[in-house]
Amino acid sequence: MTSKTLIVIVGPTAIGKTALSIAFAKAYQTEILSCDSRQFFKEMTIGTAVPETEELDAAPHHFIQNLSIHDSYSVGEFERDAMSLLDQLFNKQDIVVMVGGSALYEKAVTHGLDDLPEVPKEINENVEQLFEEKGIKALQEELEKLDPLYYKKVDLHNPRRLMRAIAICRATGKTFTELRSGSKKKRNFKLIKIGLEAPREELYERINKRVDLMIKRGLIEEAQALLPFHDLVSLKTVGYQELMPYFRKEYDLNEAIRLIKRNSRRFAKRQMTWYRKDDTVLWFPYKTRHTDIVQRVQEKLMDGN
Repeated sequence: MTSKTLIVIVGPTAIGKTALSIAFAKAYQTEILSCDSRQFFKEMTIGTAVPETEELDAAPHHFIQNLSIHDSYSVGEFERDAMSLLDQLFNKQDIVVMVGGSALYEKAVTHGLDDLPEVPKEINENVEQLFEEKGIKALQEELEKLDPLYYKKVDLHNPRRLMRAIAICRATGKTFTELRSGSKKKRNFKLIKIGLEAPREELYERINKRVDLMIKRGLIEEAQALLPFHDLVSLKTVGYQELMPYFRKEYDLNEAIRLIKRNSRRFAKRQMTWYRKDDTVLWFPYKTRHTDIVQRVQEKLMDGN
């Protein structure tokens, strides 16, 4: 039985996952992997709630602002890179922490992705062109025709995921659903999953306050600097996509902020829907003292359960 353990911290946006991950990293003198795909990009700091400098200095972090918005980086590449890094880290220590709100990226490490076929470059480019010319609605309609079962399950507001499924359907002539085995890959470490939760009203209030703070810290200026690149998939994310029409004077700033808050709340709801399906998550109210959560995990480690 392996003595290596990956502590995974999950939960909705704005719930306090970063602070808890640092508490664990300090308790076990270990390092943190981020599986928040929005925080990969160095040009997107404020709108993705990248940890503050003092938080990043509190423990070694990986996969934060390690890419440019111009880079192409898939969840499969993240699985490969994260597993390689974990091999290195587990050579030095018994416990590593992973934290983030991108459920598919978390699953890539903890569960593994299906071995899907490579898609010819031309097909990927055609699907991207469909998105650029006709928008996300065209992707949704295409996927509904090609794979109605996956259409009912997928996050319909995630263009990257829609394009991936459509490209695979076009390349293979099979549905994405058919090609997903759902079988779990064997990992050489144990998992302890910790979830933070809050009553809906409290969570939504935290989200609204976080958006207000982002605006004060310069989100508008950060997004405006990225306006020339608004067609990039990496910018089709909450906090940026709502500001692009504002810059084009399609609506005022108050409406842009209202939409950011609304879409952030919807994102949080989708996150919780996903994580609630995982019965291995040990849930704690977000106000629980970090020392109490760390102690509970230590008991699990001692028990071997």
